[in-house]
Amino acid sequence: MQIENICVIGGSGFVGRHIVSRLAAAGLNVTVPTRQPERCKADIVLLPNVALEQADVHDPAQLAALLRGQDAVINLVGILHGTESAFERTHVELPRKIIDACRRQGIRRLLHMSALQAGSEAPSRYLRSKGRGQALVQHSGLDYTVFQPSVIFGHGDSFLSLFARLATHAPLLPIGGADARFQPVWVEDVARCFVAALALPQCIGQTYRLAGPQVYPLRQLVDYAARQSGHPRPILALPQALAWLQAALLELLPGALLSRDNLASMQLPSVCADPFPAIFGFQPCALEAIAPAYLANATPRGRYDRYRATRANQA
Repeated sequence: MQIENICVIGGSGFVGRHIVSRLAAAGLNVTVPTRQPERCKADIVLLPNVALEQADVHDPAQLAALLRGQDAVINLVGILHGTESAFERTHVELPRKIIDACRRQGIRRLLHMSALQAGSEAPSRYLRSKGRGQALVQHSGLDYTVFQPSVIFGHGDSFLSLFARLATHAPLLPIGGADARFQPVWVEDVARCFVAALALPQCIGQTYRLAGPQVYPLRQLVDYAARQSGHPRPILALPQALAWLQAALLELLPGALLSRDNLASMQLPSVCADPFPAIFGFQPCALEAIAPAYLANATPRGRYDRYRATRANQA
């Protein structure tokens, strides 16, 4: 079946914006549900074939109405912090509702965002709930494709950009899980895979792990982000007890920079021994080829320097 109309649930988020842009550029009609359309207009390039629809995707009736007339669905919704019930609602109950709505509307094609190391026996609530949601999709009977990325980086991320911003305010950077390993993958490479999978029948019923070309310990990533932002800082690797205390305190702050559940997730390396999926026909970009361009502007001083350089070029 040819796909012309697609609903991207979570399309206003970091990864979603990149996927929506690629889908629109490919000429597909894209629907992006959101509770606050006006606030999302600044984040999404509104092309003629992209529609923001006000909806609560957790409401089965609204979800059913939203999916009426769609040919495919992409689910990108996820949270990194929250209670057990919040993880369950977001990563398990929502996929269940999406699957049910797809069946009722006769939609066969479903693409789902999971995570590396997601599974029912994982050490964190995040990974366990992701694993349960992923299992629902894989046993749904629909024409699914599941993606399991490592941590995703790119302009507007909450990973390297966060470290860069922290370095502007702190004389040193105390971090828990300093030796945790990640294999960061560029957001545009992830988006490229999602869009390509829609046109490749071979991707139906498959689960793909997505990771970049290199593995890094967390301490190296934090140091790299700080240096690229122009604020190199000493890295203080916290012992386990202090790391858990730090995370418990940070959980009390708005935005929850780090949680104990995040530390639990880091017990499993977010890395992939397999090569990047050959079916997509490209190799992932190295972090060093992408990150400097946006980390240099991740801080107020960086944005000011960029503004000055632009004005100088215009003079």
